[in-house]
Amino acid sequence: MSKREKKKKPFYKKWWVWVIAIIIFSVAATSGDEEATGSDDVSEPTTEETSNDESTVEETEEPEEPAVEENVEEDKSSETSSEEEASQEASVPREHSSALSKAESYAETMHMSKAAIFDQLVSEYGEQFPEEAAEYAMDNIEHDWKDNALKKAQSYAETMDMSSAAIYDQLISEHGEKFTKEQAQYAVDNLE
Repeated sequence: MSKREKKKKPFYKKWWVWVIAIIIFSVAATSGDEEATGSDDVSEPTTEETSNDESTVEETEEPEEPAVEENVEEDKSSETSSEEEASQEASVPREHSSALSKAESYAETMHMSKAAIFDQLVSEYGEQFPEEAAEYAMDNIEHDWKDNALKKAQSYAETMDMSSAAIYDQLISEHGEKFTKEQAQYAVDNLE
């Protein structure tokens, strides 16, 4: 190969390739804009058509009832309260909301008592949340604890064939399920 021979440039480095690419891109973008706006098929209504349409609408409209206005005010107040809740949730530290989420999971899937969930959240062998996060979770969790006690009692009755007295003791035990006496009594009273 002599020094005077030129090396061939790759095709993408040639100027005419880029010109063609720009033209294709421009045509595609322009046709996309026309399809999005629909300017090819839709014509602007004339002023006569617009005025006729408005007069027809005015004749057929009925006056609004005051109840609609009340509903709008109620909607605004509910929107305000949901906005306040959203801002409060945004100001909650991540660990607090994580503890609440974990507490809800324990309550729904394992049917644990409130006290047992708190202990699990702060345990060094459990979730290891700070006490403030666990307290936040317990203050904000909404759950039917009597129903959880009943589900635990049913589990003990079905899988371990325990007596009602033994189930009650297990439900209220500090080393057991840690339900309140009222919740445990409800569970035992409603066992099938």
